[in-house]
Amino acid sequence: YTDWAWTSFVVFSISQSTMLVVGAIYYMLFTGVPGTATYYATIMTIYTWVAKGAWFALGYPFDFIVTPVWIPSAMLLDLTYWATRRNKHAAIIIGGTLVGLSLPIFNMINLLLVRDPLEMAFKYPRPTLPPYMTPIEPQVGKFYNSPVALGSGAGAVLSVPIAALGAKLNTW
Repeated sequence: YTDWAWTSFVVFSISQSTMLVVGAIYYMLFTGVPGTATYYATIMTIYTWVAKGAWFALGYPFDFIVTPVWIPSAMLLDLTYWATRRNKHAAIIIGGTLVGLSLPIFNMINLLLVRDPLEMAFKYPRPTLPPYMTPIEPQVGKFYNSPVALGSGAGAVLSVPIAALGAKLNTW
């Protein structure tokens, strides 16, 4: 693995843990059903498998998209919710910690089974955009010294105190 792989693993671990905990706790607190986190994780897993199948149908290799492992961490969250007797603060703190610790481990095991991420990245580069979709370079700083830009900027800045003064004078 290289730096970009480690960085993306950390970013995805944090975002997926947060997504699972926030979504599942929201569902559990409003439905009161302890198995809701596992249900929620199963739905997310199915969605990811559908996306993986779509990429596979486009001709990319099977390992091109790695499906995250949400379900075991969600089961830990459900067990925490059941064990804390529906104490929502304990479910959030203890369950969130368990998910935050377990999900990266499960995903790391999952990523170790992928053949070679660098080979995948260089073998299947991102396609170039057609000419009509290429982004136009932003014209940053082009009108920096323009009197029109300075006047409109000053007008925007001064309009708030002038409007406030007008409102104050209107109340007399």
